[in-house]
Amino acid sequence: MACGSTSLWAGETTWFCCGSSWGPCGSAGGGACGNCRSSANHGAWPNASQACWDITRPDLCGENIPRRGCGSVMNVRHQCSGATVCITITDCGPRTKSSCGEAACCNGACRTNRVLDLTPAAFSAIGSLSSGKLPVYIYE
Repeated sequence: MACGSTSLWAGETTWFCCGSSWGPCGSAGGGACGNCRSSANHGAWPNASQACWDITRPDLCGENIPRRGCGSVMNVRHQCSGATVCITITDCGPRTKSSCGEAACCNGACRTNRVLDLTPAAFSAIGSLSSGKLPVYIYE
């Protein structure tokens, strides 16, 4: 897996447990691609497929996010600390339309709209799980 440095998107990221949205991370798994694991550096992208797009609808928040399917590799960089993590897309999400206008800020600079969910392993590589959301740049 090779993470690139070509700018793809910027926005807000949160963390999630793979698979069953209400199950504990230790027992959840699978996701839309069938291989999502909360203990791995995985992520969920709102345009992983047409079916995913129909659920997440980032366009309703003004986001025309490009299609990147299962297995796509992305480099995620925390906007303020510069910490990075290389992830593989293994699920569909977040439901961007449910958080239009929501912002994550640091040092007076903000990113709006959830455009990426990270597993606990990936999120904790760039920030504290207790922060809940982070402003990020996404590269491929």
